[in-house]
Amino acid sequence: MIVTTLNDYGRYLGVVPELKVLVDYVKGHDLLHAEVGRIEIDGDKLFINNACPECVSAEDQLLEMHRDYIDVHILFEGEETIGWKALTDIEHYTQDYEKEADCAFSDDAPTAFVKLQPGQMCIAWPEDAHAPVIGKGKIRKMVGKIKI
Repeated sequence: MIVTTLNDYGRYLGVVPELKVLVDYVKGHDLLHAEVGRIEIDGDKLFINNACPECVSAEDQLLEMHRDYIDVHILFEGEETIGWKALTDIEHYTQDYEKEADCAFSDDAPTAFVKLQPGQMCIAWPEDAHAPVIGKGKIRKMVGKIKI
């Protein structure tokens, strides 16, 4: 998992070149005040889920895992904690991987946490089981989905 800012993401373009298209889109649009929902940039190859979720406690949030997409969490408003655990260390799945949703879930406890502030981003790879939306109150965020 990589944690960086919207201003410092450039060093990761060699690994994820599509990140430039995503960040350019975010910087060129007011997603904080845009409707929530899916925003297509390049069909299923690159899209955004713009969201306004209510945060939950770490104990109540499940770890999620993806195989086909990199998740790019960008926070616009509030404070969000994201839990992390290595995929290889997952011991218990509450939902096996579903191809159509590109997701599996686990109720294992994260082994590390990161707090995001507005303007910061977290890039979660398929080997990064992650538990987003931990905290208190509503936040504004988006999750960019980059197909790999």
